[in-house]
Amino acid sequence: MSNTKKTEHCMVCGSDLAYLNNAEPLTCSFCGTTGQGHIKCPRGHFICDACHGKDAMKTIEDTVFTTQAKDPVELSELLMSHPGLPMLGCEHAYIVAGSLMAALKNSPYGKNGDADIREVFSRTSKQAHSGYCGLTGVCGIAPAVGACFSIFLGAHCGTDKEQKITMEAVTRVSQALADLTGPSCCKAYARAAIAVAVSLFGDKFGIVLPVKETSIQCLHADKHPHGCREKKCPYFKEPSKDIFAESPHLPVMACQT
Repeated sequence: MSNTKKTEHCMVCGSDLAYLNNAEPLTCSFCGTTGQGHIKCPRGHFICDACHGKDAMKTIEDTVFTTQAKDPVELSELLMSHPGLPMLGCEHAYIVAGSLMAALKNSPYGKNGDADIREVFSRTSKQAHSGYCGLTGVCGIAPAVGACFSIFLGAHCGTDKEQKITMEAVTRVSQALADLTGPSCCKAYARAAIAVAVSLFGDKFGIVLPVKETSIQCLHADKHPHGCREKKCPYFKEPSKDIFAESPHLPVMACQT
């Protein structure tokens, strides 16, 4: 078996994946761990969550803990452009959370540090699981944003406004993701979630993260294993057309003599 992971479909052979209604005991093709899973390759391959994101997570963590970036959108786009990142996967929840927390750490506000980022990642890991956007209706990106707000506010069960704002953030993110579903796309979800979070930090706390006012154009449409939503997605970059390709008449230069 090749040790090179594929970033689309099955990570071992590239075959289309099968999504199960009921979990089955499956053994990871990389580490040999057996556990219950809902996603497998028809050729018998299965990748556990830990192995699925292992390589990408190292890149995410190395970047988030060392970056001086203040723009969470710019940072998240950098991370999503990494060639080793799976097209779909809960790694995107950590990209969202890490980009937001790093931007806050590097902002003039600067209250939260690396320990808080590690805590956000730990909390995210409890609720970000492969395929659960479809299995329970909860994408791991939503609780990842909730963890950011919870850490920022010091929210916990029993707090007043802190918990309310945290739950409001998760609700708004969840609605934004639902509006982009059909089929799902982790990269579109990440972009929408960061936009919601940045807006809330500004509206609720007056913290303005320096997001560049430029439209995002996705460069990953051809890699989507379930088919890109294309024009239904606000981030879709429509391919350029040769306006003369279908014309029987080619433009000519006027004679200058």
